[in-house]
Amino acid sequence: MANPFRDMSVFIQGLVAVALAFIILLLGVYVPLSPVAQERDAFDKAVLQRSTLNTEVQQLQVYKQRYGELKQQMDALSKQLDTLKTIVPEEKETDEFIRLIQGAASSSNVTLRRLTAQAIVPREFHYEMPFEVQADGPYFNLMDFFGRLGRLSRIINVGDLEFDDPDKTRGTKYPTRPGTTVSAVFTATTFFTKPADVAPNSPASGAKAPAKPAGK
Repeated sequence: MANPFRDMSVFIQGLVAVALAFIILLLGVYVPLSPVAQERDAFDKAVLQRSTLNTEVQQLQVYKQRYGELKQQMDALSKQLDTLKTIVPEEKETDEFIRLIQGAASSSNVTLRRLTAQAIVPREFHYEMPFEVQADGPYFNLMDFFGRLGRLSRIINVGDLEFDDPDKTRGTKYPTRPGTTVSAVFTATTFFTKPADVAPNSPASGAKAPAKPAGK
């Protein structure tokens, strides 16, 4: 039986072969479920997924930059909170308050005679913890003592200040050191914020007895 393909010229045979190869290639690309079609679909999906991820990454870059700014703000606020907790602690920290008063008195060469706790006063956002204090010494030493109280890490307000001759002070009499010219009785008030640390109408604990004289 005659083969028409063999009867064709070499040039025509080449064209036919190229045409058949092209048809087979098209069938492989466009026929569903063919390996080439599956690879092409997978490639298109990967490109689309990559484009979607790039868009998401660009959007998240804004949050990344914002996160750095927020972290810096949080660190700054945390430092401020630590500072505020020192200035106005959560707990009463009565013992630490007494040590601060005594340290300031000792540094100013002032003698503390008594430190008596008064009733705690509740406020809207904090509690006031007042103490009646009696101290004596040279006048300018007492002024230095009050200045030191104003520079302490914890807020201490001084009020109801009365000066008197050391020999005429009310209450218990104490022997005075040479150079003592004035006795001061005043209210020293500090603050704290924790409600659970408050007993109704009770004075601050730990300061009912007279303080030991400082500066000796």
